[in-house]
Amino acid sequence: MGVFGIFTSDDEKRKEEVRTGARAPDRTERKQCWDARDNFYKCLDKHNVIDSLNGDGKNIAEKECAQENKAFEGNCASAWVTYFKRYRVADYQKKKTLERLEKEGANRMAVEGPGDMPGSKKP
Repeated sequence: MGVFGIFTSDDEKRKEEVRTGARAPDRTERKQCWDARDNFYKCLDKHNVIDSLNGDGKNIAEKECAQENKAFEGNCASAWVTYFKRYRVADYQKKKTLERLEKEGANRMAVEGPGDMPGSKKP
């Protein structure tokens, strides 16, 4: 961004609009976002961090993955960044819960939709 909020190019203006959610990203911008997210996740994995939003994980991520996080936040809409960071934690918790349930002897059930639940009516 230029001086006093003036953008130095149309590309910078568009990138800021995408980042703030004022404009939807195109296919290329989505790919850049996902690539930046994947690089950030690789760094977190390298340092055994699941939650980069809280506690020790946040401190480690800020110290060890600052460059990757900056690219992630610069290439993605801020709402996407928050979503992806929270999703990482939720996905990890889901996997750990499934592992625990399997160890306890729980059986997997195939449920495809609301109409497949016992007692429900198919449309």
